[in-house]
Amino acid sequence: MSNEIVLLTFADKKNRIARITLNRPQARNALSQDMLAALKQAITDVNAIDSVRAVVIDANGPGFCAGHDLKEMTVHRQDDDEGRAYYQQLFAVCSDFMLAIVKSPKIFIAQIDGIATAAGCQMVAACDMAIASENARFGVNGISSGLFCSTPMVSLSRNAGRKRAMELLTTGALMSAQEALSAEIINRVVSADDLSDAVLTMAQAVAAKPAKVLALGKQAFYAQLEMPLVDAYEHTSKIITENMMMDDAKEGICAFIEKRQPNWD
Repeated sequence: MSNEIVLLTFADKKNRIARITLNRPQARNALSQDMLAALKQAITDVNAIDSVRAVVIDANGPGFCAGHDLKEMTVHRQDDDEGRAYYQQLFAVCSDFMLAIVKSPKIFIAQIDGIATAAGCQMVAACDMAIASENARFGVNGISSGLFCSTPMVSLSRNAGRKRAMELLTTGALMSAQEALSAEIINRVVSADDLSDAVLTMAQAVAAKPAKVLALGKQAFYAQLEMPLVDAYEHTSKIITENMMMDDAKEGICAFIEKRQPNWD
């Protein structure tokens, strides 16, 4: 196994599906400062590759991601300011990484086997879609260590219902994969043996669509969520008009009428 803490590979010959793999299995892929920097760089790298439509985030080892590296964080208690400047920077960098997932023109799919807690759960919620194995567990359990998961709360509360999110945040309880499915944090649950194939099938379905249209649609999706209803319709009316003028839409509609597969290559 590579010594790199984040691996960037491709799942298909046309490089339409990229795979970003967390590779600190011995630490259950805790988000150290170096790992956050490597993850952000990996997103920058895939954003620059025009052929990529879908990005799978997965992990090596027994856990998907255990959140922030508490051992690394504790060391900075010895700083002159007891770590305040370091923590401020760390959480800002982490938030920037989570936003990079949302702002990316690519569609992100989380593949979860094992635990996804605190910032690890946040990462799953930040992704556009997610599939988990029956072994997966989810939680924002910082409260059990005296730390309210304030930043993970942002993604969680925009996916799960408010009362469910507050229950998780205030009790530190872990959700099963089926509970996470009911809470709409993930799209589906499969067996561990079927996980990779299920994620690849979803990624292939996305990768078969035109890249520019996916990027336009993803941006519009997140933008309209923050708007009042009337503003959302006004905004998306402009977006769909812009979409209609694109060559990809012209080709897709012609293909539908002519009963053939569209050529988006």
